[in-house]
Order: sequence, then structure tokens, then C-alpha cells
Amino acid sequence: TGGDSGIGRAVSVAFAKEGADVAILYLDEHQDAEATKTIVEGYGRSCLLISGDIGLESSCQVAVKNVMNKFGRIDILVNNAGEQHTQESIEYITSEQLEHTFRTNIFSMFYMVKACMPYLKAGSSIINTSSITAFHGHKKLLDYSATKGAITVFTRSLALSLVDKEI
Repeated sequence: TGGDSGIGRAVSVAFAKEGADVAILYLDEHQDAEATKTIVEGYGRSCLLISGDIGLESSCQVAVKNVMNKFGRIDILVNNAGEQHTQESIEYITSEQLEHTFRTNIFSMFYMVKACMPYLKAGSSIINTSSITAFHGHKKLLDYSATKGAITVFTRSLALSLVDKEI
């Protein structure tokens, strides 16, 4: 997720360099996604672009079905998409911003893992991107920092729950 730009683009390209076909889930940054696709395909790999809101479980389910239809398998899930908005005070964080940040940053990871589980096998990997703010916080990123803390604990708990499946 979030493979169209920034860290996500770098990860997509790195996997393509190593021989992976890549599916990129992104919100609506079509130009960025197309640019990343061009780079991935430049390494002789296939790249599937899927636009949608991963904060919605149904979008994650559809995305995974599209990946399975195109590639027939999922070996690595990289949950990277993130949302952040600086605010000078908690008083300026609206309920809409709070919910949107949590939907994008943590709910999406839960939904993506859940949708991918039927297709992950022993040796498959799940990579979740967190942030130093999970440990140190940030005075202007309260909601973002809270999601990164949640991601860290989610990842630790998920690893414990999947160790017997060798994922």
C-alpha cells in the first residue's frame, strides 16, 4: 500500500530490482503511480496499479482479488500507506481528521492482512511501516503518533499470532 511515491516507491522499485512483480495500492495520485509503474516495468517486471481507499475494508478485499487475478499469488504484503496532518493543538484535531488518520494508518493494515490471509503461505512476509513517533511522540502529530504506536503493537501481536504458520 502507498507504493506510488516516497518510501513506498523506493520499496516497489527495490522489489522489482530483485525480480518481484508488484501491485501498488494508492488513493488517487495517478501520475505518481504511473511514474512508479514505469520504473518497475523498466526492470522487466509487471506492475498492477489499484486505486482505492484502503481505509475501507471492501476496497482492500477488491484489491486483493485483483492481485490474485493478475498474479495468482501474494508472497509479501507491504503496508506502507500513511496519513499525517500537523496541528498546533489537540483542540484543532477534528473527529473527522482523527478517524481518517486511523482508517488510513492502522485500520487499513488490519483490513489488508485479513484480506491476504487466505493466500499467504509459509515463508510469506508482512511488512508494516511504523515511525519513530511510535516511541518518542510528536507534539504536532498527536493522531499520527497514536496510529504509529498502534501499528507497532499490532505488528508485534500479529507476528505472535502467525509464527506457527511461518509467516
